[in-house]
Amino acid sequence: MLRTALRNVLAHKARLLMTVLAVMLGVAFVSGTLIFSDTLHNAFRQQSNKGLDKVAVGVEDYGSRPDDAEQRPGISQAQVAKIAAVPGADTATGLVNGFAGAADRDGKLIAQGWSNRGGNFFPGKDGKDWRYAFTGGHGPADSGEIALDRGTAEKGGYQVGDKVRIATNRPVKEYTLAGVFTTDQGEVNSGGSLVLFDTRTAQELFLKPGFFSSALVTAGPGADQAALQNAITPLVSKDATVRTGTQLAAEEEQSVTESTKTLTQILLGFAGIALFVGVFLISNTFTMLVAQRTKELALMRAVGASRKQITRSILAEAGIVGLIASVIGFAVGLAMASGLDPLMKALGAQLPSGPLVVGPTPVIASLAVGVLITMFAAWLPARRAAKIPPVAAMSSVHATPSMKSLVVRNVIGALVTAVGAATVVGGAAMGKDTGRVLIGAGAFLALIGIIILIPLLSRPVIALVRPFLNRVFKISGKLAGLNSVRNPRRTGATASALAIGLTLVTGLTVLGVTMGRAIDKQTTEVIKADYMVTMANKSSMDRSVIDTLAKAKGVSASSPQQYGTLEGPGNSGQNAVGVTPGDVEKVLNLSVVDGSLSGLARGEVAVDEKTAASEGFRVGQTLDMAYEDGKKTKLTIGGIYRHNDYLSGIMIDDRLLAKHVEKPIIYSVYVSMDGGPSAANAQSLIDSLGKNPAIVIMDSDDIRNEFGGVVNQMLNIMYGLLAMALIIAVLGVVNTLAMSVFERQQEIGMLRAIGLARGKVKTMIRLEAVVISVFGAVVGVVLGTFLAWAIGQTVKDQIAGYSLVIPWDRIGIFLVLAGVVGVLAAMWPARSAARLNMLSAIKAE
Repeated sequence: MLRTALRNVLAHKARLLMTVLAVMLGVAFVSGTLIFSDTLHNAFRQQSNKGLDKVAVGVEDYGSRPDDAEQRPGISQAQVAKIAAVPGADTATGLVNGFAGAADRDGKLIAQGWSNRGGNFFPGKDGKDWRYAFTGGHGPADSGEIALDRGTAEKGGYQVGDKVRIATNRPVKEYTLAGVFTTDQGEVNSGGSLVLFDTRTAQELFLKPGFFSSALVTAGPGADQAALQNAITPLVSKDATVRTGTQLAAEEEQSVTESTKTLTQILLGFAGIALFVGVFLISNTFTMLVAQRTKELALMRAVGASRKQITRSILAEAGIVGLIASVIGFAVGLAMASGLDPLMKALGAQLPSGPLVVGPTPVIASLAVGVLITMFAAWLPARRAAKIPPVAAMSSVHATPSMKSLVVRNVIGALVTAVGAATVVGGAAMGKDTGRVLIGAGAFLALIGIIILIPLLSRPVIALVRPFLNRVFKISGKLAGLNSVRNPRRTGATASALAIGLTLVTGLTVLGVTMGRAIDKQTTEVIKADYMVTMANKSSMDRSVIDTLAKAKGVSASSPQQYGTLEGPGNSGQNAVGVTPGDVEKVLNLSVVDGSLSGLARGEVAVDEKTAASEGFRVGQTLDMAYEDGKKTKLTIGGIYRHNDYLSGIMIDDRLLAKHVEKPIIYSVYVSMDGGPSAANAQSLIDSLGKNPAIVIMDSDDIRNEFGGVVNQMLNIMYGLLAMALIIAVLGVVNTLAMSVFERQQEIGMLRAIGLARGKVKTMIRLEAVVISVFGAVVGVVLGTFLAWAIGQTVKDQIAGYSLVIPWDRIGIFLVLAGVVGVLAAMWPARSAARLNMLSAIKAE
């Protein structure tokens, strides 16, 4: 039977081509993901090991809590000196870092906003810092010098001695480039930028003179890391963290594993979808092969083959096909993994470089997935083949399903669909995380139920378009409509693959467009300002920016969005937001529910209605609160305003809030200008800030893109990841039509003999493909919209202004594309059908 299976694979290699392609694409996705994940994990691990290979002990201390009696910003210079004097320690290097970006010759940041980093050059007795190897010049020696990593210097076209404009959270400043260096630090090797200052300047910029946020200790010959750790721990604050180099490396390894694990799981999830879609193509292929080989299988039964032998023979064929496809798929996945790294870097991703890693897991997983998926998909056709009775099958080429089997299938499908739909609706009503879990389970059941029911649905749905086909395409349209419902199971299996892909695409699209509209509505309804000013790396900006913007030419109103915390009775923390009294109403559209905001200038506060409702606050009430520095105060509520996603919590005068924190947290400033947004007004703001490349000035369109662009970017990524599943679905249409043409050779020959022109034969096949493709797309669109509605019900309370939006334009595009897919998929089968020799086709069995 094994030899028979091998001969059958060779005899039907053309008809199995699409199955091989489907399995190959799915396996390529899996193997490519696993290889890329292993390669990325290895690159991150090597990168972190290089940065830590000389470290014996690491100390971190990010400062005291606001309520501590002893206020300290971190590790003091004296503590670093004591650490360096510990027996067994070779050097102790104090570290302080923050945001710093070098501008190019055109005044723009060389690296992406978040990947710009600044640090301190900490020379030892020999004048060198062991973390950096200088390829030119020397480390910064005073407040007017900096050093740049080699990649940043090359991108900016800078050489030692050049003047470089450096942007920090403070006003931009020009420095002299003292040196260019290389380093093993991961963020630099991944394409980031590093600016080194002398230690005192770095402390002034990022922390406080005389203090560090962490320290790295190298050990002398024969020193034990654990002993050093024990000796250093008493020298630092009880809040500091002291870890050995081994512990730091293990934590870094765990962090790398977790970060790559999430990406791997996402990619494997989409690979699973592609393979799931491929199951329908494989099952359809073997079902049609079994139907076409009914006489052959019956003859085998007649000469003594048992049912088990027939089943094993079909499964062996599937196993051989799966093995061949898996080997090819693994090779394609290897090529994909090799190309992913340069592709992601070209798209701006900051990834470390490293050799391609091919471990045993991707190889085993690829072979196992490909073979098992193919054999699983062929199991039902194999069972049907084994049930063919020798005598009854000898007289018929096609074994038609019994009425009983169709009734049982429809009943099961209806029950599964009903349970799935009820679970989805229940999850939508429940909401939150629990509701979304239920929706996920219900969606799976509903999708399975629809797939079971889809042959039943094909007749009434396709019947709706048959009059149109008859009227427009005459005889070709009539034949296409009849052929589309001739074998509902085959039509359903082909359409199911497209339905799965369109369900996911439509669901994501409806959710994405709805959320995008809600965000856009919030932006336009709440923000009245002409401009929003932020840092390029989304970090907090210096308070001087607020004062500078307020004095800029043409500015009529400006207000920061300063974040803080107010401590209430019983240590109940409340979010506080600092604004400019009198100006905040001019830059943000705030709806006052009770009282007014005029009291902000007198030291009163305003509370959003959600906080007021949950805490029982009311206008006129005096609150006993404490600022972040522990100073107690009494604050009177002057007004209650409607909650929005931009301002929430206790609104207070930003100057009052800033007095009680060393470094205010200010992420954005809203600015209104005389004459509204214009090129001249934008330039006025840029000039007032000293043309700081680290500060971004956004108008209303930029603001909408800032918040809504993330949704569109995520949608595009999802579309790209689902493309593999849709390609496999298209291959399914091609495969079904091609095998259907082979199966109907005699029929097509008779049609040609009685006068049907070749052009009309082509049109008939194309229309069949279009009808099946659009049918699958309609099912997917309806189910995807239903699931998007359900998920939306669970998040609508968290997104202000959420209201379901059906993007009819995009849905229309999906349906048109489904029709185009049908036409393209039918090109080869239609051409083959039209070129059939009439006499040979009529004689074919």
